[in-house]
Amino acid sequence: MNDLHGILFAYRSDANLGELTRHRNTCSVPFGGRYRLIDFMLSSYVNAGITDVGLVVHQSYQSLLDHLGSGKDWELSRKHGGLRILPPFSYAELGHGEYRGNMEALSGVADYLEDIRQDYVILAWGDQAINLPVSQVFEQHLNSGADITMVCTPTLRGAPQFSEYVEVSAEGRVTDLSVHPTTADKALESLEVYILSKKLLLDMVNYCSAHDVYNFSRGVLQPRLKSLKIVPYVHKGYVARFQSVGDYFQRSHDLLDPAVRADLFNPARPIRTKDQSNPSTYYGPESVSKYSLVSDGCYIEGEVENSILSRGVIVEKGAKVSNSVLMQGTVVKAGASLSYVITDKDVTVNEGRMLMGHLTYPLAIAKGSVV
Repeated sequence: MNDLHGILFAYRSDANLGELTRHRNTCSVPFGGRYRLIDFMLSSYVNAGITDVGLVVHQSYQSLLDHLGSGKDWELSRKHGGLRILPPFSYAELGHGEYRGNMEALSGVADYLEDIRQDYVILAWGDQAINLPVSQVFEQHLNSGADITMVCTPTLRGAPQFSEYVEVSAEGRVTDLSVHPTTADKALESLEVYILSKKLLLDMVNYCSAHDVYNFSRGVLQPRLKSLKIVPYVHKGYVARFQSVGDYFQRSHDLLDPAVRADLFNPARPIRTKDQSNPSTYYGPESVSKYSLVSDGCYIEGEVENSILSRGVIVEKGAKVSNSVLMQGTVVKAGASLSYVITDKDVTVNEGRMLMGHLTYPLAIAKGSVV
């Protein structure tokens, strides 16, 4: 795998996630109690033996930098290569307030691409939860003789207006690509993960830069479906995509299913995250915890059911938390009741308060709020 270089797009800040992306980009949204979304694809790269990763960022990435640090927890802190943060101001100014698409983002880091030591590159977004066997994808790419291998899933999880779908011929080539249709009428959904040669990538970046083409799917793939051999890799494991607050709530609760956890947190391909060395969680003598994921460092004296609690959450005596997602540092004081609620970091819910959302419309509380 030393011949594969990793590029992760981490510049997207999806406004559809509301309060969850007000202070951070989508890649740094907490997930599963102790992880950030960036952990999943970055770990997939590292588990495949990739030692050089470029992280393309643009704005609202301070939280991401705080989480990743030097890349030590992912074994990417190296004198040569390792994790490289690629902000827009390090390269040529493009004249736009933000990247309009991933080809424009790659044009903005063209100098970095030229210096890549490997012959092949994997491109992916860092804001989906997946444990991808990247080594198998790369092996298929080499054996198939494909110009581009694109990772797809037969389980349609994204909203059609934000997703891409492919048709595949009997010979196994992609023959059609639908970008953001009104309905999902194809068998496979693209995860927008691609493997291709460095030479082909640089040719595409140069062409797109010269012709003001900024979107990879519409500007590069659709016009070249016949001239390039594009082959799908079908990933049959679990995938979580986050295109709304409701998505985040439902995908978080997917983790309460042991089968989902077994697939996503496969011990053969561990998901790495920032080490915080928290103490064990304390459960009071009258506390209740049912069917929940509770991280280290919590203090539980009340009732918790069907919920996900991040590190350092406090649930005081007499408080009740059900069907909720509480991020790091949330404090639920005595007598408070939460149901179908998402609290961002460092939220305090005062005594006797009752917060109630719905399965289809969970209530999201902004970071640092006192309710």
